[in-house]
Amino acid sequence: MDFGEIEEFILDKIRESRLPGLSIGVVRDGELIYARGFGFRDVDKGLPATPRTIYGIGSITKSFTALAILRLVEEGRLSLGDPVDKYVPIKLNPMGTVTIHHLLTHSSGLPALGYAEAYINGALGLDSNWLPLATPEDVLTFMRNASDWAIAKPGERFFYLNEGYVILGLIIKRVSGMPYEDFVREKILKPLGMTRTYFTAEEVLRDPDAATPYIIDKEGRHIPSRFPFGITSDGGLLSNVIDMARYVSMLINRGELNGVRIVSKELIETAERGYIDVPWRIIGDEKYGYGLIISQDFYGRKLVEHSGNVGVYTADMAYVPSERLGVIIMANAEGYSLSKMGIYVLSKLLGHDPNELRSFIIESINKRLEGTYETYGGTVRVSIQGQGDYLIMRSVTKYTEETTILVPDEVRRDYARFYTLMNGAKIPAEFFIEGGRVVLIYERFKFIKRE
Repeated sequence: MDFGEIEEFILDKIRESRLPGLSIGVVRDGELIYARGFGFRDVDKGLPATPRTIYGIGSITKSFTALAILRLVEEGRLSLGDPVDKYVPIKLNPMGTVTIHHLLTHSSGLPALGYAEAYINGALGLDSNWLPLATPEDVLTFMRNASDWAIAKPGERFFYLNEGYVILGLIIKRVSGMPYEDFVREKILKPLGMTRTYFTAEEVLRDPDAATPYIIDKEGRHIPSRFPFGITSDGGLLSNVIDMARYVSMLINRGELNGVRIVSKELIETAERGYIDVPWRIIGDEKYGYGLIISQDFYGRKLVEHSGNVGVYTADMAYVPSERLGVIIMANAEGYSLSKMGIYVLSKLLGHDPNELRSFIIESINKRLEGTYETYGGTVRVSIQGQGDYLIMRSVTKYTEETTILVPDEVRRDYARFYTLMNGAKIPAEFFIEGGRVVLIYERFKFIKRE
């Protein structure tokens, strides 16, 4: 299988977003068929990233937590419909009973309380908001008034709730009689042979192939940082491509790998059922399952995916069960979306052009639209620059700078309509793309792209 075009795409995105290093693995039929590192696991020492390099996997940890819950369900020790307060002394929503199912699917009705964001920013020295939350029990104390924050009945709305997965970790501890980390090690990691997947700083410090975590500052410099140890069942695992290949292979194989069964086929398929719409979409129909995001229409197939981000490490895993094909990607900083990178890789391996997906069309067109635009005779000049899914339009004089955000509305290969707001009114910005020529119609002006 030729990975040349995929490697070129990855290298291009690493360079664009200044990622220090990245590791990727592809599995098919339970085998790791491709594994490679790009860039550096340590920039200062010039150490290369490899398939064995350790990175934090962030919220991919949630799928392990969900799997641990399902293991307890299979053992008859709890039920997905059990009220959370049966196991943990907390009332989460005065509008209804919050169950384990609601926490697994982020549908408790409670919006994010921001513990993880504040904890990570404080631990990494990014701001002064310090939360002394050393244990999941501390997080529970932090949440003591959370029920006042509920804004929807359980099951009605999706709000990504890290705190909910911290509570699930506490439930696993109280039902199993084992610390959450020990339960995951004994019931998932050890049976799968994931011998270099860690929860603690001591484990990581002993490993000679751990990636240095970096913050990329506003000037694009790589600032060495640290992993925010202290987060657990919502995002605390660190792993590598080789170990994660075993994990993804087990999920593809419906809960079993090399004769070792973690949970039943039926429970894996329960986890992969989409229960509630998510707001961020690449394919277009994504829903949240149990620690997993599911699309039912990835070129007519089911796609299962989850990403992770702890500020200094990012990761993504994605697989297509019907094709027994999956990808794992990890990096030691924030940069280009690894979710999009994973979807690009799977698209290529399935023989499709990912550039036909709306997300990649927007990305491609935004890049095409970047440049300097002028009106008749060069009387008015603006610059257009892409920023994520948006365009930023700037008009600069010696003393002033006016910045306008343009939001995509309709995007095609030959035409793109964006909009902004002016005095409360929606103002279109229309781009007409004809070969090498781009015309912008905005407000009362016609602009031609000059460079």
